[in-house]
Amino acid sequence: GNSTSNSNRNVQVVVPDFTLRINDGDLELTLNGRNAPELNVSREYREMLETYRDGQKKDKAQKEAAQFVKQKLDGAKWFIEAIKQRQQTLMLTMGAIMQYQKDYFLSGDETKLRPMILKDIAEDIEMDISTVSRVTNGKYVQLPWEIKDLKTFFSEGIQTESGGEVSNTQVKHRLKDIIEAEDKQIPIGDEQLTNMLNAEGYKIARRTITKYREQLKFPTARLRRKLI
Repeated sequence: GNSTSNSNRNVQVVVPDFTLRINDGDLELTLNGRNAPELNVSREYREMLETYRDGQKKDKAQKEAAQFVKQKLDGAKWFIEAIKQRQQTLMLTMGAIMQYQKDYFLSGDETKLRPMILKDIAEDIEMDISTVSRVTNGKYVQLPWEIKDLKTFFSEGIQTESGGEVSNTQVKHRLKDIIEAEDKQIPIGDEQLTNMLNAEGYKIARRTITKYREQLKFPTARLRRKLI
């Protein structure tokens, strides 16, 4: 019937900017087509300039034409340079993320995501945090199992009792497991969830737990309660 066409209408098609493959236990990164256009200055333009330059009688019109063509050529060269620069920055940034999160990319196991902030990558590739932020914003990578937004690899680090650090993704996974396994007649409130995670060694505040619960799209305990 009609319903299928409606539901497909607002599906956002995401074209990944990078593709990450696993080849013989090694990670392989490629920049996708729309970020890597093949650019050349057309031969006609170059030949036109040669012709004007070699023209014996250099009248004013020809000189102006040559000047115009030269400006256009310089502009085109600058543009190609800028695109190449951007491609290099993209590859450099994603390459650094790939190395930093190697365990995750090789396994697909989200608990292996290391705490990573923009500063870590910026220091790695010796660029400004603002550059890394701009370069990763709204960019996607095609992984062997799904397409991911680059933002998902960045996280806050959360201290553990043992002095280590885990990523907030790991904590969210744990939170999700606890909520999904709870007795729906007596769902666990945020205060208690906080105590449970603290007892497991995660140093985490209640307001953070509330924030993560909301990000995981779980309503408050009161609203999760199921009556028999």
